[in-house]
Amino acid sequence: MTGDARAGAQPDPRSAGGPGLYSGATMASTEQPRVEPASERRAPDFFVVGHPKSGTTALHNALRRHPEIFMPREKEPWYLASEVRGQTARPHGHTPATMEEYLGLFAGARADQRIGEASPVYLWSRTAAAAIAELREDARIIAILREPASFLRSLHMQFVQNYTENQNDFRTAIELEDERRAGRRLPPNAYWPGAVLYSEHVRYVEQLRRYEERFPSDQIMVLIYDDFRADNEGTLGNVLRFIGVDETAAAIVPEVNPAVRVRSQRIYGAVHSLARRRSVRRATRTLGIDRMRLVAIRDRLLYRAPEQPDEAFTLELQRRFKPEVQALSEHLGRDLVALWGYDRLD
Repeated sequence: MTGDARAGAQPDPRSAGGPGLYSGATMASTEQPRVEPASERRAPDFFVVGHPKSGTTALHNALRRHPEIFMPREKEPWYLASEVRGQTARPHGHTPATMEEYLGLFAGARADQRIGEASPVYLWSRTAAAAIAELREDARIIAILREPASFLRSLHMQFVQNYTENQNDFRTAIELEDERRAGRRLPPNAYWPGAVLYSEHVRYVEQLRRYEERFPSDQIMVLIYDDFRADNEGTLGNVLRFIGVDETAAAIVPEVNPAVRVRSQRIYGAVHSLARRRSVRRATRTLGIDRMRLVAIRDRLLYRAPEQPDEAFTLELQRRFKPEVQALSEHLGRDLVALWGYDRLD
């Protein structure tokens, strides 16, 4: 684990004039978002900015249990990432439409509590760092990074599960990136089309530098997913100290949101559509049907354990992303090349 990401580093060459998150008809504005002046309501003291599938849900749940911390029950408001703020077809949750509505998420906090939120999309976003800094220049930033190949495989499974991705095959989804960057063969029902440009998610140094340009190094903590998995309690203690609350007052919860594979997108789509109908929800309440039992039945119907990774394709991805891992190792002053096994590549 490291919390010493350097501030003031030179911008990554790829961030100047390089391909954006979208192109052609799918291009999204990367202008800095205008953050409306905050009302008397309090803004968050800290932000868990990402990445998804890297322990952010477990960390959010653990922090919410701490008596000196207030976090909304609903994770991922997304509000400060302007690229996705206008998306209306989110599979779960709700993105506030205004700053007043966003700050209203934290209205239940006591005066003596630290306020936080967790939106893993903020690390991917090209605008969130600036928006957070404009809102709270003294905010604490927490990022979690994971070995690229395993991260993208897990992210792909999640995207298939929530309709962002319509290609069940991981290799096919990765190989479509060039076409999708040109606006072709994008998933028709994706609530966030740019998400399926997978290489954008593992530009770790570029992503960290966006925060380092806005915040001093002592306000940024970079966690490594392997450390979190190996020592939940120790990692949580470090985070609590970083936030500035009693590190002995909460215990880590088991990691949630495990990787699963959708059995059939057609069946998944039908069940998902049915479950969203108000008439069905009302009927289950009227009949007194236990929601958790229905969820368990649904999960057995829709999901199965993920297949074993394609070792040959995993090696291809690791070779492709080795320069990023090398750059990240140098940036953080930690040998992630060896930790993630990239030193064994040809």
